[in-house]
Parts: sequence; C-alpha cells; structure tokens
Amino acid sequence: MDQTNARIGEAPLPTTGELRRRRNVLVQFWRFVSTSWVMWRLAQKHH
Repeated sequence: MDQTNARIGEAPLPTTGELRRRRNVLVQFWRFVSTSWVMWRLAQKHH
C-alpha cells in the first residue's frame, strides 16, 4: 500500500546548477532576507 519509497525513487534529481545555488551562501542569505521581508510586511499589514 505505501508507495513512498517508489515515489522518492522516481523524483527528479537536482541539476548541477541547482546544487550550486543551494550551496551558495549569498543566494541563501538573499532568500532569507526576501522571505523575512515578506513575512514582516504581512505582519505589519495585519496588525
């Protein structure tokens, strides 16, 4: 019944460029800042 392992095995693997972006500290920092900014704006709008 549980097909979790089969579904994980069929999932696409990340490309070389995607792995490079995931390891890049500047990209991680930018994503953190942009996500935090969006959450801050939402909090300010609703309070």
